[in-house]
Amino acid sequence: MDLQILNPKIQGFINTNIGTSISKLALQKNPFPEVAWITILNQIEAKTKAKDKLPTWYATKDIIYPAKISVEQTSSEKTALYKSTIVSGDSLIDLTGGFGVDDYYFAKKISTVVHCEINSELSNLVQHNFEQLAVKNISCYSGDSIATLASLNKKWDWIYIDPSRRNDAKGKVFLLQDCLPNVPDNLDFYFKHSNKILTKTAPLLDLSAGLSELQNVKAIHIVALENEVKELLWEIHKDYAGEVEIKTVNLLKDETESFDFVLDQQSETAHYSLPQKYLYEPNSAIMKSGGFDQVGLSFKLNKLHKHSHLYTSVDLIPFPGRVFAIEKCISYQKNEIKTYLEQKKANVTTRNFPESVETIRKKWKIKEGGNVYCFFTTDEENNKIVLICNKIK
Repeated sequence: MDLQILNPKIQGFINTNIGTSISKLALQKNPFPEVAWITILNQIEAKTKAKDKLPTWYATKDIIYPAKISVEQTSSEKTALYKSTIVSGDSLIDLTGGFGVDDYYFAKKISTVVHCEINSELSNLVQHNFEQLAVKNISCYSGDSIATLASLNKKWDWIYIDPSRRNDAKGKVFLLQDCLPNVPDNLDFYFKHSNKILTKTAPLLDLSAGLSELQNVKAIHIVALENEVKELLWEIHKDYAGEVEIKTVNLLKDETESFDFVLDQQSETAHYSLPQKYLYEPNSAIMKSGGFDQVGLSFKLNKLHKHSHLYTSVDLIPFPGRVFAIEKCISYQKNEIKTYLEQKKANVTTRNFPESVETIRKKWKIKEGGNVYCFFTTDEENNKIVLICNKIK
């Protein structure tokens, strides 16, 4: 960590060039030869990425940023804040501290937080940043987290782990055993030091695959940000052997959409109908959860088809996802498409349909954009249909 980067003139240069093309800047002569040009460029690039993702860090004076990839891989402040609502108690140890965003928010809920980071340079950088952020209740430890956990020799209210995928696992099916640390193999050791573990995985992990590897899972949180699933959070409680709760959350700019259900618990079958007045498309967190029947039953909606995952109703209801008014339902036939859609502008979505959006646009010369939303899908009678809609939400 080169503290010369905190020179006010260098910091001023960094701030002036936020958003500037790094490739263009790289061709310029370094105006501050006492600091490597690549180091200054990295600060500009990383801070640019932090502007929207990490506004607290961005707005704080004398923050030092790690390599760009660390900023890309770190939690956003919004998802870190959500994580903090899961934990409680007096103590938490983060075995994979990274840039420390999660710990910053854990420390607002937990009185004692420990940040473990195997990379000593990153650990020192994070400790410096916590001082700038005026955080007093986080201790930083550099080195192997298992060794740190053993040496501290205490019982924690929570252990938090964000394993990273091993480089030699690229191209393989995503499994927790392909990550470092290997949570399934170390679970018994972790339970000696805490009864509650929260582990984060990338959205790529299949829920059933994760459940086959992990024991004692009490809840799985599926967290989306602006309708893009960002992370899966697995609550693991020692000796727990009950039902698994699925908690879906979509963090939007002005609201939070949430929908919870118990995995594999369903006493009623889904209801189906032809398209009615309104159309509902679940948000990405619900889609990832696989709770397609549960969301329809919970909101008293009818499904269009078992595999379409679109819902309909006569009356308008609040719903965690996109909502549309159905203006027209047409058959997927040449005459109908030519009359209503050919060479027109529309937003096209396919659900349980044999052709891709790209194929449909090309075939019928449908231009992208506008205020019309078209869903190419299959109804309960297995007919290929097109729903022409106006967006309500």
